[in-house]
Amino acid sequence: MNIIAIDGPVGAGKSTVARALAKRLGYAYLDTGAMYRAIGWKANAAGIECNKENMEKLCENTTLEVTLSEGEQVIIVDGMDITAEIRTPEMSRMSSIVSAYGPVRQYLLKLQREAGSRWAKKYGGVVIEGRDMGTIVFPDARFKFFIDADISERGRRRWKELREKGIDVELTETIQKIEERDSNDKGRSLAPLKKAEDAAEIDTTGLGLDEVVDNICRIIQSSQVKN
Repeated sequence: MNIIAIDGPVGAGKSTVARALAKRLGYAYLDTGAMYRAIGWKANAAGIECNKENMEKLCENTTLEVTLSEGEQVIIVDGMDITAEIRTPEMSRMSSIVSAYGPVRQYLLKLQREAGSRWAKKYGGVVIEGRDMGTIVFPDARFKFFIDADISERGRRRWKELREKGIDVELTETIQKIEERDSNDKGRSLAPLKKAEDAAEIDTTGLGLDEVVDNICRIIQSSQVKN
């Protein structure tokens, strides 16, 4: 199956790159981070303490659907479309918290593999982005990339994105939250954020979107020629 796995830290540009790459190749685009945000959203809405027992019960009683509508990913929890509601700094923080629990990871691992495999067959290929796609979810993905950038640029990108959504935050605060998120993602015992050994690393610092996508396409084409 044509599965392209893209991993990287927050603000590195992996979502934008993955979406653009999928469009160029005519593939589907699957944002797995949105699925963690969805669980974080439900935990937050329920007002429950995040611990292993509560997360296990929450997953047992959650119906999470991921679909495509006119090429855009839609997240539905228990019949409710929460696609827009999960795109806030608070839901980013909650997704990092719930992602540290085994029951959540096991619940979403199954859904991610099912959605990725189904979309790869249906659309001819899928670009999947997250933080453990190349290491845990799709270790046999045909192509793997790890997208990164320096912390200042990642902070500026994230700050600009939030401001464009009408969320008033300071740049220094945004950078601080990214550093905290990095620490949580890289330091957790379960599926920590790291580059897969066979992934190509792309540093997007100072690069435009087209340049990054061009670089990835060249690597894919070069690999296909060799094979």
